Amino acid sequence: MTPLGTASVAALRQYVRYADAKGISTSELFSKAGLEPNILDTDDGRLKGEQLQTFIHLLAEASGNPILGLETGDFVQPGSYSVLGYITMSCATLGEAVTRIAPYEKLVGDMGTTGLRMKGHEVSLVWTCNFTDPVVWPHVVDNVFASWISYARWLADNDNAYPIRVSLQRSSPGPIYEAEYRERWGCPVMFAAPENVVTLHQDLLATRLRQPDPLLRKTLEAHALSQLALLDTDTDLTSRVKQGIQKQLASGVTRQDMIAEDLGMTSRTLQRKLSQEGVSYQKLLDDVRQQMAEDYLRNTEMSIPDIALRLGYSETTSFHRKFKAATGKTPGDYRRGLTGSDPKGV
Repeated sequence: MTPLGTASVAALRQYVRYADAKGISTSELFSKAGLEPNILDTDDGRLKGEQLQTFIHLLAEASGNPILGLETGDFVQPGSYSVLGYITMSCATLGEAVTRIAPYEKLVGDMGTTGLRMKGHEVSLVWTCNFTDPVVWPHVVDNVFASWISYARWLADNDNAYPIRVSLQRSSPGPIYEAEYRERWGCPVMFAAPENVVTLHQDLLATRLRQPDPLLRKTLEAHALSQLALLDTDTDLTSRVKQGIQKQLASGVTRQDMIAEDLGMTSRTLQRKLSQEGVSYQKLLDDVRQQMAEDYLRNTEMSIPDIALRLGYSETTSFHRKFKAATGKTPGDYRRGLTGSDPKGV
């Protein structure tokens, strides 16, 4: 079976909010899906895709709701999309927000991938679901489209923004339930279609959003790129350790014992498990430091001594030495090469 990658806690939380609203206890569902209840206490945690798929399957059984996915879309919030949600909030237009989905959707999870097509005055978003459980994937597709449409209306401050049409690969849930789709989305909905597609009129993309902030968007996208780099090719454990290191480094701290404690284990156990995966804590620390250093040099005007301090180096010379060993350039040379100007704080 093909691995299902990982998903953000934010994606899980949307389904949990639905369950709470319907009075469905999630404690047993968490246990059967192999999830710890305290996973909801973190904003940057991740779970295995298989765990999310199992949880949704169990929730579908517990609710007995054939349009579970459609209704969970009512519980979307900016945080449901992890940092992607806040990136889209800071965009100037709906079109600008739409173009941010594909590059950053992995931060939300590996549940599927988005493609963008344009033909005449129509823009189509095509979503391919990676989940394979026949009970689960129709709900996940419904959830994605319902969430997109609800969230786009909120961003645009326009409850009357309607797609031209929606096509779904899932079979029809029956005439009564089909009406629920049309009522929510305000457009024709086709079932048993070749692809999952939301089609919009191009003019809708020019809609101005309520909170444009280009400087904030640039900062958030730099953070998103850093998070994506941490996710690439990582196991669940190494990904969680890297996220913990990045969170610590935002305060200039590098404490393996604190990372281990957050993961519910001793430092020795953490080191042993990392060793079994062919890495060490120091290697992960070096990787995260390097990625963050490049992000700071590329996307901020922080002085190099300040960057060194932020990354937990006691001396700027140590930062210079490590950075040059990794890139063949000093931090100043690296920044100069990006901007063509003299770097600050060298």
